[in-house]
Amino acid sequence: MKATFSTNEKLKSKKEIELLFSEGKSIAKYPIRLIYRKSISEKNLPIQAAVSVSKRNFKKAVDRNRIKRLLRENYRKNKYLVGKNTTHHFTFMFLYTGNKMPDSIIVESKIKEILQKFSSKEIENQ
Repeated sequence: MKATFSTNEKLKSKKEIELLFSEGKSIAKYPIRLIYRKSISEKNLPIQAAVSVSKRNFKKAVDRNRIKRLLRENYRKNKYLVGKNTTHHFTFMFLYTGNKMPDSIIVESKIKEILQKFSSKEIENQ
């Protein structure tokens, strides 16, 4: 699996996002929460992902965009943890729930923990 995060891998469908929030399950390692859902995808991609940061906690768009960049970059670098183990199609939404600006090391460690936990749950459910 390439360490890229191409346009096809980004979750953009409003319908899928609504289904994700209504039917999805979640894994949380403060300050990041992963909401995931098994989906039926026409594309040949195992996972489509999106990131979100609350406007309530970060008023400035500059701050929200920086956190979203950190989340996307660390997911891109660590998505191999789930890509090799999954046999189904999934949609992911990473939410930043903290209220302080994170540094890259914390974000990377939390995303790794979340993806490993997801991967172990996926292996159990097969």
